[in-house]
Amino acid sequence: MSTISYSAIISERTLSGRQPELHSAIQPKFAVGDLNFWYGDRQALFNISLQVPERSVLALIGPSGCGKSTFLRVLNRMNDLIDGTRLTGQVLLDGGDIYRRGIDLADLRRRIGMVFQKSNPFPKTVFENVVFGPRVAGLRNRPLLAEICERCLRQAALWDEVKDRLHESALELSGGQQQRLCIARALATDPEVLLMDEPASALDPAATARIEDLIFELKRQYTIIIVTHNMQQAARVSDLTAFFFQGSLIEVGPTDMLYTRPAQKKTEDYITGRFG
Repeated sequence: MSTISYSAIISERTLSGRQPELHSAIQPKFAVGDLNFWYGDRQALFNISLQVPERSVLALIGPSGCGKSTFLRVLNRMNDLIDGTRLTGQVLLDGGDIYRRGIDLADLRRRIGMVFQKSNPFPKTVFENVVFGPRVAGLRNRPLLAEICERCLRQAALWDEVKDRLHESALELSGGQQQRLCIARALATDPEVLLMDEPASALDPAATARIEDLIFELKRQYTIIIVTHNMQQAARVSDLTAFFFQGSLIEVGPTDMLYTRPAQKKTEDYITGRFG
């Protein structure tokens, strides 16, 4: 499912592994510059710089513990919830620094939805799971909540399976259905970006295929960044791929190019299974 549409935008990858500047006509959704991140005294990310075009899928790949999930959580400031963390550098969303003083974190996390590795539906009905975010935001109009619920379940390719079960417990759904429900719940706050941390790692092949098809459809409206250990999955769903190793960004570029003509030996070794 990956495309080559970004080959014209990103003409080459530098030896440092950094992504060259996008064409001036393309406004990146995210622009990360010289990012360093620490858990206490331990540095987890080193000088990360990359850009993510709007309405594209960026896959983050690399061995366990290389910094992929840490980087993902930097993008919606979830690491702020961990004591002793700090960072330097810039993370821009639509040109605005998300780490600037006084930013509204609730609004930031509304704009940037997140789907976790393990599906985590609330012990509520299917309907109440989907509309949880709008309710927290103060929406009480029942017809409007019903409209949001149907729209988001349709976007998550789940409506036809649960439309007669909206008032049953979400915990009664299958694992794949629960994960798509969590995606619908994330969509209900009307985000601009979806962060996905190995969303299909706990699912069977059929459910995984449905999640991958869903990602391909959702990128028409959203910018998606996905962490995955599944190399084939990254190749199928992403436009761009970033390879992380020991907290550093080794290489980033169009997925088809990075998989067939990687610029860095470490990237080639990882993709061909020589390590990781």
